[in-house]
Amino acid sequence: MAIFNKIQIAIGFLSLLHAAYSAAQHRSYLRITEQEFTQLPIDIIFQAIASLIYIIYNILQVVGDFKEIRAAVDLQAKSWETLSNIPSFYTFNHRGKALSPVYEQPNPEAYDRPYTSESYLD
Repeated sequence: MAIFNKIQIAIGFLSLLHAAYSAAQHRSYLRITEQEFTQLPIDIIFQAIASLIYIIYNILQVVGDFKEIRAAVDLQAKSWETLSNIPSFYTFNHRGKALSPVYEQPNPEAYDRPYTSESYLD
């Protein structure tokens, strides 16, 4: 069934391409006859709109079922404890390190000296 809808999509695009070609040909006809452009003929407009609807319908048939956007659907499987568990907010650089008995404070003088090519060799 999906192959049938894919063929129908191709037919819809060909119909839309034909509507665009007809619109361009109508504009060139108006230029040749030196008439003012007011609007496209109703048959070209109808063909373009019908082609778009036809394409959209067949694309929806090929794609299948959509996933719901509602946030409650995704959150139903999670408990209250895991709702605030967001890994991108984890931080490992906090004052708990300074309170640890095995924590070694960095030497501030090492950060104050200018970097030279010789300091990288140390």
